Amino acid sequence: MTTLTRDTGRDATTTGLALALTSAVAFGLSGSLARPLLDSGWTAGSVVLIRIAIGALVVLPFGLLALRGRWGVLRRAAPTMFVYGGLAVAGAQFCYFSAVRTLEVGPALLIEYTAPAAVVGWMWLVHGQRPGRLTVAGAVVAALGLVLVLDLFAGADVDLRGAAWALGAMVGAAAYFVISADERSGIPPLTLAAGGLAVGGLMLGLLGLVGLMPMEATAEQIAYAGVEVGPWVALLLLGLVTAALAYSTGIAASRRLGSRLASFVALSEVVAAVVWAWLLLDQLPGAVQFLGGALILAGVIGVKLGERGVLVEPEEPVLV
Repeated sequence: MTTLTRDTGRDATTTGLALALTSAVAFGLSGSLARPLLDSGWTAGSVVLIRIAIGALVVLPFGLLALRGRWGVLRRAAPTMFVYGGLAVAGAQFCYFSAVRTLEVGPALLIEYTAPAAVVGWMWLVHGQRPGRLTVAGAVVAALGLVLVLDLFAGADVDLRGAAWALGAMVGAAAYFVISADERSGIPPLTLAAGGLAVGGLMLGLLGLVGLMPMEATAEQIAYAGVEVGPWVALLLLGLVTAALAYSTGIAASRRLGSRLASFVALSEVVAAVVWAWLLLDQLPGAVQFLGGALILAGVIGVKLGERGVLVEPEEPVLV
């Protein structure tokens, strides 16, 4: 019997939660780092391409070492790596930045972060892992927390084209959690991260070359918390922290927690994004947003408790 969501023991769960939170905090930094670049004239395409390219260059040597010469594993896992790079890296990034061109950031994030619900549905329909009552309750509480953190009660205009792009980003995010947690390919986490970033970077570069993703950049100084720095500082941090570190720890976390729990812990990325925006951009969150963060935490705890009662049916090995 094979399962993608399982109880791996207290130590593995603790380590997985620490890795998942590290990944969420790292991913959450990306918006605050990118915002001054975008305001200074950089296009989203230029920022995300350099971010993914730097991440790929950093992780690639470690990914190759993790293989330990098992090149046959790499060949067999090539389709998985291609899907991961296309959906979880290039697809999610391109769709999200396309969404925020015509849709406000709050609604775009909320749509993308319906990914945990999509993961629960996928695991139920495809792998027979029926969610328990606590899992469903945790999902509802976490969703309410997201609405509060994003402060959507103030109201926002929804553009249908932007919403469609955000749904595409949601598919990419869901693919990230499902593929990251699947150990059946035998590919080490660092190798999957390296390959996915490399494939995603090549795809994004191709989009830029054919003109589907605008590519512009400037040398203008940018500021964080009142301190001016060169744009290369932000780009290095985006590549090292929000790509290399975020994807590597996220995959390792999913292997320990399973795709469902890992996807719900990743909701804390929104909370991290709010905190980073406060520290770096002086965008102070309100009391309602703090309440939302508490609800997200409560929802994650509910999902973890619900994992103990997951019903799993036997399944045939599949790629994803």
